Amino acid sequence: MTEQQSPSPQPAATGKRAAQGRATRGQLIEVATSLFTEHGYEGTSIEAVLAAAGVSRGALYHHFAGKEALFTAVLEAVSDRVTAKVTDAISDCADPVEAMHTGALAWIDLAGDPAVQRVMLVDAPSVLGWEQWRAMDEGRTVRAMRAMLQAVSDTGRLPQELVDPFSHMILAALDEAAMVVARSPDSRAAVAEGREAVEQFLNRLLQA
Repeated sequence: MTEQQSPSPQPAATGKRAAQGRATRGQLIEVATSLFTEHGYEGTSIEAVLAAAGVSRGALYHHFAGKEALFTAVLEAVSDRVTAKVTDAISDCADPVEAMHTGALAWIDLAGDPAVQRVMLVDAPSVLGWEQWRAMDEGRTVRAMRAMLQAVSDTGRLPQELVDPFSHMILAALDEAAMVVARSPDSRAAVAEGREAVEQFLNRLLQA
């Protein structure tokens, strides 16, 4: 006589629960993004997120260990949006120097976005610490920058030995310019000034 086994969960039910879990997580990130953008990290409580999202405390802690983990997820979502927009901006650029200029200017423009300003540029360094903040995005952005500069070097407009150091230097300069925009009381004027400065900087650096 064989031992009776408990019935396994039906695939449809399992899939539905997984979809519901993804939807709840996405809703929490969306709501938290809005609250962190408007009130900042310190001004946003878990209770405020729960009330705005209409979910239980248990549901939130099922997905996130706490407020910092939720903020990190929001930061990753905002960072992914920035990457997608910059990638889209340079998608039609045939010349690598043009791609450098277009991508850099897209980043400066995005620094005027309230969510990018508050989440990525103002709160993230203080909430996560400078080292962790840089480490979260450095690998991806440095690789992308190095690839673009390698393409520039391949055209003879940049010595090969400068590709790696310039990757770090240009990213640092662009991030600093974005920080200036984020902290300016007049974002529109700061974006315009930042765009002009970035154009001049890259023209001189890459001899374009």
